[in-house]
Amino acid sequence: MKRLLVVTATALSALALFGGGAYYYSATQQEVAAAVVAPADTLVRPHSPVLGKVEAPVTIVEFFDPSCEACRAFFPLVKNILATYPDDVRVVLRYTPFHEGSDEAVRILEAARNQNKFEPVLAALMQRQPEWAVDGQPDLKKAWAIAGDAGLELMGARLYSVKPEVEQVLQADVADVKSNNVQQTPTFFVNGKPLVNFGPQGLMDLVKSEVDKSKGS
Repeated sequence: MKRLLVVTATALSALALFGGGAYYYSATQQEVAAAVVAPADTLVRPHSPVLGKVEAPVTIVEFFDPSCEACRAFFPLVKNILATYPDDVRVVLRYTPFHEGSDEAVRILEAARNQNKFEPVLAALMQRQPEWAVDGQPDLKKAWAIAGDAGLELMGARLYSVKPEVEQVLQADVADVKSNNVQQTPTFFVNGKPLVNFGPQGLMDLVKSEVDKSKGS
């Protein structure tokens, strides 16, 4: 728990620096949004990558962009939530390629998933994001190299990344981004409920509430 608090403080500091991703609601808007549960079939698709225990009762859906600084700030917090609730929480990732070059980064991740290298490649791209996700001038050659450093077999990955099934994943996720009115990254839903109190503490509180409900607390 102490480590989780440290990660939370780090994420808060990073968000303050980045400025992106945060959004705020009035009290009335929070009440309305909290009562809305997004349709499950637009949040989780059969192709969606899952971190954690697949059958976990609590599902965090994160609409994320590999190039997003705020997504990078939240990444260690999300991993620590999974570590805190290993049997209770899973994370479903939905691609939200808002930044220039992010569609190519998604292709790298899908190629990594095809080689069972998704998590190490995702971690490497997020941790080393400042090296490749330069705003307006992404260095995608560097992104591929980072993926290779994380264990991705690059020749096969490049061939796979342009296959029609990868394009279909991108198109499906972009359609669900629109269906759920996702305007910025990261955007979180927990068991279908939107995170209206945006921030590390808000995410932790909503997750804990849903975990407690799943246990009958």
